Amino acid sequence: MTSDYGTTLDQDFSPTQEKQTLSLNSLIALVVGSMVGAGIFTLPAAFGRATGIMGALIAWVIAGVGMLMLAFVFQFLAERKPDLDSGVFAYAKAGFGNYLGFLAALAFWTSTCVGNVSYFVLIKSTLGEFFPVFGDGNTIQAVIVASVILWTFHFMILRGIKQATGLNTIVTIAKIVPIVIFILILLFNFNPEVFAANWSAGQGYEESLLGQVRNTMLVTVFVFIGIEGASVYSRYAERRADVGAATILGFVGVLCLLVLVTVLPYAILPRADIAALRNPSMAGALEVIVGRWGNIFISIGLLISVLGAYLAWSLFAAEVPFMAAKARLMPNFLNHENGQKVPSRSLWLTNIVVQSFLLVTLFAQQAFELALELTSALALIPYLLVAAFGLKLAWNGETYERNSRNRTRELVIAAIATAYSVLMLYAGGLDKLLLSGLILAPGTILFFMARREQSLNIFKSWEWFFFTIIAIAALSAIYGLSTGLIAI
Repeated sequence: MTSDYGTTLDQDFSPTQEKQTLSLNSLIALVVGSMVGAGIFTLPAAFGRATGIMGALIAWVIAGVGMLMLAFVFQFLAERKPDLDSGVFAYAKAGFGNYLGFLAALAFWTSTCVGNVSYFVLIKSTLGEFFPVFGDGNTIQAVIVASVILWTFHFMILRGIKQATGLNTIVTIAKIVPIVIFILILLFNFNPEVFAANWSAGQGYEESLLGQVRNTMLVTVFVFIGIEGASVYSRYAERRADVGAATILGFVGVLCLLVLVTVLPYAILPRADIAALRNPSMAGALEVIVGRWGNIFISIGLLISVLGAYLAWSLFAAEVPFMAAKARLMPNFLNHENGQKVPSRSLWLTNIVVQSFLLVTLFAQQAFELALELTSALALIPYLLVAAFGLKLAWNGETYERNSRNRTRELVIAAIATAYSVLMLYAGGLDKLLLSGLILAPGTILFFMARREQSLNIFKSWEWFFFTIIAIAALSAIYGLSTGLIAI
């Protein structure tokens, strides 16, 4: 699994391979590697546009508690339902039926596709600092170059080039070293007076504290995607207890990095100046202190990190429809591997969708922000269903018949994770939910095809209700886009 999006180790630990074991340190590295990705490089401006220091700290507390509870849900579900190992959508299918299982798979897959688009936009925006023709990553030239990169990687993967030797090591160094140096330099140049002036967002910023916190919520979701990394590989742990310890230790370490990267720029620049930094805003913030070389240093680290992570994430994105087809939630034509054991048809479908989203960025004023928020909104749908499944198990007592010792604890954890997921969807705004409907409604065609192949009724009676809601959301999104009520 990956975060916003970090590197993935899925290819290294396939269930078809000889069983391997992971130490506590390896599991911690898995959590950190899963969570630290491209998004951390954009945090200063993302928070600067939304809030001051107080709002940022409140947002991280809420996100930290909520995402940690969600990670614990993944952990106890891995222990209580070890047979459900075909993706996050397996929990949704087991708990709420085929259509919601399909929606979890579709939402998770499309979130990876949109997330890959955010990679390209960030790459081109980074280059746009040095080559103005790329602008903020959403110019025609930027989309053309991004498309060339997309299809170059596509044909590399089809030939079986999954991970270059040492890729994960290079990517990890490229991410962590610039981040640590950035933090150390900002700590050394900490200005208490500027920091104090930014405590409540600065003079003239009229957004309420609640509004400030709400405006940061989808950003925090984006950087936390992948927290379930250790739980996903729990069956490989040398000791089962190491999974929980790795999740907590890795999570706390990454949370500290995220908070420091978010808060320290408030000690060198006024909030409004931080908000005006172009992405990757960490590069611009460092340039203020050390000069041009700081921008170049961060930019090079980000480009290596993003390109390396994109190769791994492309593989994972293609795995989702492939595994969903195996679970009979998507059409059987996607359940196909070529001679190099690559899910080729799923890869083609994935990259066609990514290409389509790339074209949409031509019409988006804030392409990276749109991709970030839409990725988060889509990812929250399967997360919500996973949390709700954990809540359902604990509430009904299923799997607790022989040992009910942890039932109350896990009931509380699942309830908090469910409430957090609902809160994040609300905080993201109605427009992101409607845009999600615009993706999920036509995507349901894949479910229609799968059900017809199996000569089954498309929906059960109560599933029609969910499809109707999604269709209404899609139609509302079309109306909103056509009238200007929804802006992209």
